[in-house]
Amino acid sequence: MNGTCATLYLEGRLDTAASPQVQADINKKLATIGEVSQFVCDASHLEYISSSGLRILLFLRKRFPNFRLTEVGPEVYQVLEMTGFTKMMTIERALRRMSVEGCEEIGRGGVGIVYRINDDTIIKVFREGSNIDEVRREITMAKEAFVLGMPTAISFDVVRVGNQYGLVYELLHADTLSACIRRQPKRIDEFARLYAGLFRQLHAIQVPQPSLIPSVMQREEEAIRHIGRYFDAESIDLLLRITEAIPQSYRLLHCDLQTKNAMMQGNELMLIDMGEVGYGHPMIDLGHAHSAMVGLIGDYDQMIGISREVGNDLWQRTMHYYFEGLSAADFAHRMEQIEAVAVVRNFSWLSLSDSFPEAVVRECQQAFAERVGKRKDWLLDVSRTFADWEA
Repeated sequence: MNGTCATLYLEGRLDTAASPQVQADINKKLATIGEVSQFVCDASHLEYISSSGLRILLFLRKRFPNFRLTEVGPEVYQVLEMTGFTKMMTIERALRRMSVEGCEEIGRGGVGIVYRINDDTIIKVFREGSNIDEVRREITMAKEAFVLGMPTAISFDVVRVGNQYGLVYELLHADTLSACIRRQPKRIDEFARLYAGLFRQLHAIQVPQPSLIPSVMQREEEAIRHIGRYFDAESIDLLLRITEAIPQSYRLLHCDLQTKNAMMQGNELMLIDMGEVGYGHPMIDLGHAHSAMVGLIGDYDQMIGISREVGNDLWQRTMHYYFEGLSAADFAHRMEQIEAVAVVRNFSWLSLSDSFPEAVVRECQQAFAERVGKRKDWLLDVSRTFADWEA
């Protein structure tokens, strides 16, 4: 049992001979655990179920409205489907298992790692501890964004990789933007124009309300409060003040559009890693990307896939194309606004997991003094100008 969620593990054959004892054991256990809001029945090792076993499932479903039967194998699922149980309760099939051993790693972030399985297929493996609801949320966001016009690959399968979840995507002969830049460095200006065009394409999309796509502002504020375990109350208040100054907007945002999350397929850039998609002001999207492409804390070459020098050069070129037509003074002003948002993201990303190594947390805490503590007045001054950026 975990909090108000109880899990029952079924094994072997749940037939006429075994069912009475199983029912008795369940009754005995239920008498000791108190109130349960959600009951999950794990059938990953259940080989067979008879009518008497089905009655046990009915008993649990009646007692717990949020009852779920998970990891159901094909033979047991066939019985449940034939008897109509799949229409009466939430039943989840067992997931196909895959291995990424020996596969090329093409992207890494706080939520998971992306591997290339073959020329046509990639897989995102979620960090350990992620649950199926997080995976489903990413699938939903990818589909919603695709319908609105975001150029993204759509996952066609949820799988298991060891004890972690994975999302499989079909991308025919696609490479990350980082890999393309490494292979053809002389085309960096061309790639920068495409990268800027991708941002502009996203930010031209207005998310209708209401929508399944969430508010990024709300998520940002929750993330900042979440990292209160690492920073003092005054620091958290400062980050919130900067974030709260961002104007309301309903533009479509990716929120982690660094060059390993953009895949070049032919002459078109497509997006992967849709776990942070939302709506809000474009400065949030650009600030998040700036925090990775310019201000990344950690191993830049591994995380971004190109050197920091090349990444910074690409970013400057990209922003010039994104803001093409602005005067030099206005461009410099926009870049200051983006940097102020990026500084918040440099630390709020710690909310993506509660299991980052202590060394990572300490590195962020040390960087906070330089990037935030010594620049508090500048950050607040810049945030007061956010309202002049209409979107």
